[in-house]
Amino acid sequence: MRMPRGGRLLLATSAGSLFVLVLYFQSITKPELSLGSDEVPGKSRRSPLQTLYNGEQLALSEEQRSLQDRRELLEEACLSHTKKRRVLSPKDLKHLIVDDKYGLIYCYVPKVACTNWKRVLMVLGSGGRYTDPLAIPANEAHVAGKLRSLSDLSPAEINRRLRSYLKFIFVREPFERLVSAYRNKFTRSYNTAFHKRYGTKIVRRHRQNPSPEALEQGNDVSFREFVQYLVDPRTQRDEPFNEHWERVHSLCHPCLIHYDVVGKYETLETDAQAVLRLAGVEGTVRFPTSGKSTRTDGNMAARFFKHISPLYQRKLFNLYRMDFLLFNYSTPEYLR
Repeated sequence: MRMPRGGRLLLATSAGSLFVLVLYFQSITKPELSLGSDEVPGKSRRSPLQTLYNGEQLALSEEQRSLQDRRELLEEACLSHTKKRRVLSPKDLKHLIVDDKYGLIYCYVPKVACTNWKRVLMVLGSGGRYTDPLAIPANEAHVAGKLRSLSDLSPAEINRRLRSYLKFIFVREPFERLVSAYRNKFTRSYNTAFHKRYGTKIVRRHRQNPSPEALEQGNDVSFREFVQYLVDPRTQRDEPFNEHWERVHSLCHPCLIHYDVVGKYETLETDAQAVLRLAGVEGTVRFPTSGKSTRTDGNMAARFFKHISPLYQRKLFNLYRMDFLLFNYSTPEYLR
C-alpha cells in the first residue's frame, strides 16, 4: 500500500511574525485521527482522512485509483520541478478553508467551482440553517468571515489540522480558467469594480491612443490587452496577481501542503461526490450541478487565443507553466 508522504510542520515566531515551514520527508506515515473541536464528546467516527487511506488498503476502486494516481503525479512533479522549500506565512494560508466538524480543509481556487464549494461548506457548518447550497446567494458565499480560514488559527491549531484533516483542492486547465476569468471580470457590465481597478490600468498601459471614456471606465479591455498586462513584468512588481488569475500553485502551495484529494473541473461532479462521500455527508448535501450553457471549454479558449501572437502565447505559457506541469495538463494544441 502506498501511503502519503508525511508532512512535518515547523512553527516558529520571528520578530513578532508567525512563519510556517512545511518540510516533507520520505518515511511512510499513518494519517492521524483527530476529531474536530466541534465534535460531540464520546462520539467516535472515522475521519475523512482515515476513510480515504484505510479504504486504499483494500482493492482500489476506479475512483480511488484515480485519486491516488493524481496524488502520486503531483508528488513526482513537485520533486522534479521544485528545488527549494520556502517559508509560508499566515497570508499564504488564507485560501485554505477549515471545517472542524467534518475534518476538512479546502483550498479554494477562483473559477474552479469555488462558489459552489463554499456554499456546500456553509450548509455543513450552518447547523441546519441552510440545507440547499443554491439557496445561498453567490455574493454571500464570498463574504469574509462566513467560513473559517486556516490562517486565522494558532500555530498549534494549524499544525494539528494539517496533519489530521482531509485536504482537498480542485484545479482546472490553466488557460480555460484564465479565459473564464477574463470573460467574467472584463466582459460583464456589472463588474464595474474590476473595470475601475484593473481595466483602467490595462487600457492606460497597453492601448495606443485610448479614448478618455476608456481611460475612465476601463470596461472594454480586449483579451489581447489582458494577456499583455499579465506578462508585463511591471504587473507583479506593482502588486500580486488578483486571485482570479493567480496561478494555482501560488494560491494553494501544493508542493508544500500534501493534498489528499486533487479534484478536477473536467470531472467535477464525480470528484465532488467522492469528497462528500469521504466526509460522510453524501446524504446530507448535494454538490450543485452546473447549469451554464456557455461554459468556457477548450474550444472557446482556442477562439480567444487565435488572435494572440506566438510570442505572447509563449510568454503566457511560461507564466502558467507550473500549473500545467503539477496538475498533468498537456500543452494546448491551439498554441502556435
